[in-house]
Amino acid sequence: MSPVRGAGRSKTGRSGASGPEHEPVLDDSIDAAVARFTDAVETVRSRTSGPLVIAVRALVYGVAIATAAVGVVVLVAVAAVRALDIVVPGDVWAAHLITSAAFGLAGAWAWSKRRRSGTAHT
Repeated sequence: MSPVRGAGRSKTGRSGASGPEHEPVLDDSIDAAVARFTDAVETVRSRTSGPLVIAVRALVYGVAIATAAVGVVVLVAVAAVRALDIVVPGDVWAAHLITSAAFGLAGAWAWSKRRRSGTAHT
C-alpha cells in the first residue's frame, strides 16, 4: 500500500501532528464569525422588515376602519331619513331635505377646517 499524500501534514503544509490546542481557537473564531453574521442579519431585518410590517398593518387596519366608517355613515343616513319620515309631516322629500342639510353643514364645517397648501394653519 502506498501512503496517503499529505498524511501527517497540517492545513498549512507543515508536517507534524496538530495538537488539540489549535482546535478551540478555530472553533472560537468560527463562533465569533457566525455571531457577527447573525447580528448583522438581525440588524438588517429589524431596520427593513420591522418598519415595513408596521406600515402594512397600519394600511390594512386603516382600510378596514375606513370601510366600516363608510358603512356606519350610510346606515346612519338611512336611519335618519326613515326616522325623519315618520316624525316630520308631509312627504319623504322633507326628510331628505333635512338629512342633506345636516350633511351639508357637516361638510361645510369640515371644509372650513382644512389646511390650505402654502399657508400655516392658525
